[in-house]
Amino acid sequence: QLVASGGTLVQPGGSLTLSCAASDWTFSRHAMSWVRQAPGKGLEWVSNINSGGDKTYYRDSVKGRFTISRDNAKNVLYLQMNNLRREDTARYYCAKYEGIDYTSITPRDYWGQGTQVTVSS
Repeated sequence: QLVASGGTLVQPGGSLTLSCAASDWTFSRHAMSWVRQAPGKGLEWVSNINSGGDKTYYRDSVKGRFTISRDNAKNVLYLQMNNLRREDTARYYCAKYEGIDYTSITPRDYWGQGTQVTVSS
């Protein structure tokens, strides 16, 4: 089970850090992802990080603004988000990396409820 937190209402240009706590499996052995779903739209991949935390990947629209990281000792995944834009408004989920087209699925049960980020003035 994954529990994401840290989402809230933030103004455009603001910053936010999301956290995701993992339980019930060996977090440190798995690459992880952040995935988001904007209102009325499908799932969208945001970022990946390998198990060791030294390789990261981002979708073009968040490169240079978002930073993914992890603390394997605490079983926690993070997403630091800077210079937020209205189009970043979405429910954010953390997930084990699957290498799939997320637009073709709905949120997995083990992803939990996610956390809502709303960027608005």
